[in-house]
Amino acid sequence: MPSVADWLRGRKRQIERREPGLWVKCPGCSETLYRKDLELNLLVCGRCGHHFRMPAADRIVSLIDGEFHEIAADLEPRDPLQWTDVKTYPQKLAADREKSGAVEAVIAGFGSMGGIEIGLAVMDFFFRGGTMGAVVGEKIALLFEESARRRVPAIVCTASGGARMEEGLVALMQMAKTSAALTRLQDARLPYICVLTDPTTGGVSASFAFDADVIVAEPKAVVGFAGRRVIEQTIRQRLPDDFQTAEFLIEHGHVDLIVDRHQLKAQLVQVLSMLLPGTGAGVPA
Repeated sequence: MPSVADWLRGRKRQIERREPGLWVKCPGCSETLYRKDLELNLLVCGRCGHHFRMPAADRIVSLIDGEFHEIAADLEPRDPLQWTDVKTYPQKLAADREKSGAVEAVIAGFGSMGGIEIGLAVMDFFFRGGTMGAVVGEKIALLFEESARRRVPAIVCTASGGARMEEGLVALMQMAKTSAALTRLQDARLPYICVLTDPTTGGVSASFAFDADVIVAEPKAVVGFAGRRVIEQTIRQRLPDDFQTAEFLIEHGHVDLIVDRHQLKAQLVQVLSMLLPGTGAGVPA
């Protein structure tokens, strides 16, 4: 089983990534940040605390102890609708793989967090906006099912624009599919924690994202179903400025915790320790 570092290096070798610029402007405070310092700080602005969107592979490294075994790594989406607009669907997928370094919009697998064995799936907004198609749904469902088989808790970090339009009804079916697989995990009385990151919207928010035993969010993450403008035009009212933010949701009882990225791993370990009996190494059969 590869270490997290070896796994990440192998992931990055699969795809030739474009070299990013050396400087980044923070959208929270407009400070110009040195990219390497920002990455060392887990992509959190040292001045205002703005949480930049984080690639899935980097988030896994920040959460897993030492080894990570990826599942369903070779699954690739098909083109059920033969979708074509400016580019074909396969062309879009190829461009996203080159740009993001990701193979699909989610990475799923198993490892340990604070010595507790877990199943972990992390969605990647840099690949097709984190949209959920057949492969994303399959990987999430497999994670829940395999976690139930291994009798370990599951954690999913969401980042998604919703269902993938290029796969039409096939993408929408993943909402029911992932929810059914999650039901089997919960029937086995195993904990499931969801970490909402910016943004979590559409079909993901309407399925497994809010079906968790404990729902955690990163600060100021945008979380909702339909877009703000669509809602305002429908109800003909202006929504609060903080509408669909993590802070708005926790105020209205839809989120349990808001946790800074630097404390996320420690907080998740604490929650898992409370949910799991005995030593926290797993749930006895």
